[in-house]
Amino acid sequence: MYKIIERLLKQRKSVPLPLKNDEVPQIPDLDFEPELVDATMSGWFKNTTGELFEGFPIAKDDTVLDVGCGDGAFISFCANQGAKVMFADIDSEKVEEASRRLKGSAAREVIPIVSDANPLPLEDSVASKVVAMEVIEHVEDPARFLRELYRVGKPGALYLITVPDPEAEKVQKHFAPASYFQHPNHIRIIERSEFDQMVTDAGFTIERRTSYGFYWSMWWFFFWACKQDLSPPWHPLLQSWTKTWGLLLQTEQGPQIKAVLDQHMPKSQAIIARKE
Repeated sequence: MYKIIERLLKQRKSVPLPLKNDEVPQIPDLDFEPELVDATMSGWFKNTTGELFEGFPIAKDDTVLDVGCGDGAFISFCANQGAKVMFADIDSEKVEEASRRLKGSAAREVIPIVSDANPLPLEDSVASKVVAMEVIEHVEDPARFLRELYRVGKPGALYLITVPDPEAEKVQKHFAPASYFQHPNHIRIIERSEFDQMVTDAGFTIERRTSYGFYWSMWWFFFWACKQDLSPPWHPLLQSWTKTWGLLLQTEQGPQIKAVLDQHMPKSQAIIARKE
């Protein structure tokens, strides 16, 4: 996944994410790699506008906090915009890997944090942008976690929060090993209305809601069938699916089909919210 993002960060072109029924994404002018193009068409890594995700701009004067940073794929984009970046994960090896990725970046300051975020070792109101990608489904107390995110954001701070979409998760229940839905992995399936309620109950105002990732929903379904490790070389089935998706995106109706499928069987649901 990071290699895909790394290639995206080097691109100069970007495309908008369709949110309305009459909007259709256009295929960006990139060297055609299906995973890369799919992410860009979904609104990720918009270098021309400095948006990590459509509607979530990163500026040099921002202080960005990424909670559950993993290997640093998302915070690296923020660092390349010149922002001050803080990134936290419970896994110290992941934090070290993220730190290595940010060496030599344009970030004006880099602060790695090893923490379970309960609580975060930060003062109140320190971040102007907060990212929490695919974290809530792992935590024991989502309400407490969201309150902690609220605490560390400045007044007016913008938040990008994503969780797996329930439709894809329910299908995966039939194929994934039992451990996939056990601690420390996904311990809950979050319905769309429930996600909204969680965010508003924590005090946030929702500014935008969307979904994306049909390609990845299907990829994971096929992954379980392949019974391989989560590392390349990928099974021929997974390679074939990626090629098929790429061929679809290059057809006249491909972008429209992607937009519809991203609404009905997305891998993830995303909310952009603000702390008033």
